[in-house]
Amino acid sequence: MNVIFMGTPEFAVPCLERLIEDGHRVSLVVTQADKPKGRGQKLLPPPVKECALKHDIPVLQPATLKSEEVQETLRSYQPELIVVVAYGKILPRVVLELPKNGCINVHASLLPRYRGAAPIQWAVLDGETESGVTTMFMDVGLDTGDMPLTDRCPIEPDLTAGELHDRLSVMGAELLSETLVMLEKGELQRTPQNDADSCYAPMLDKSLCPMDFSKTAQRLHDQVRGLHPWPVATVVREGKRLKIHRTRVAGSVEAAPGVIVSAEPLIVACGEGTALEICEVQAEGGKRMDAAAYFRGHPVTVGTAFAE
Repeated sequence: MNVIFMGTPEFAVPCLERLIEDGHRVSLVVTQADKPKGRGQKLLPPPVKECALKHDIPVLQPATLKSEEVQETLRSYQPELIVVVAYGKILPRVVLELPKNGCINVHASLLPRYRGAAPIQWAVLDGETESGVTTMFMDVGLDTGDMPLTDRCPIEPDLTAGELHDRLSVMGAELLSETLVMLEKGELQRTPQNDADSCYAPMLDKSLCPMDFSKTAQRLHDQVRGLHPWPVATVVREGKRLKIHRTRVAGSVEAAPGVIVSAEPLIVACGEGTALEICEVQAEGGKRMDAAAYFRGHPVTVGTAFAE
């Protein structure tokens, strides 16, 4: 099929690669603008653009898809299908109706659960034990379209959002390939979503980072996993902010939340008599390191409050 591909981050790259591998003609890639990154604020292309250029595919980076000029450009490619994977912009109705086979999205959740911008992270933050990917025929709603196919995977107790991201990225490419095979054969079924089962996954921001030890150890462990690799959970120790990269639920204790009950390993009391082991930390301006090594150089005292 003649396909226009719309996507931006690393998550979308395996889907683009799979379309090419499967023999579809990706005639155009639409992605977001190059953005400044790093200390030098050098303009860098999004991963999908890098992939497209590697395959000599034309790239369009419009500020909006509402422009009639942009819409006419898309129309000139005469796409049979538009595939959208983590593009990051809303498609207006005129674009949705442009290809004869519609627009198919690869979404990183088990729809209708976790519609929105950060489904992977919120599934982990909420302590879900299962996630997956869904292909969806796009409509004007936010991730509300009919679903052709779904693939599921477990979320293990210590799996981070970053690790789940990588897993679902590969699964998404496989599910997209299967979806298009069935589409071309005329065998693709459409299952409407049940709005009653839906929930929303908004974008992450740094307001989610501070850890509150009055919460249970499991809730905090899920917070650490769900905010990794960005924006990363944090605590404040002696006026300095520490990023918490890895934790472990450590059983039950009889101590007030936030009190250190063991120095090595570092275990902190949490809500409801639970306890959390801090395994890896990163000081401001420092490198990620084993917590035991860090706290040997920055000693803590059993019985004192950790988050002070």
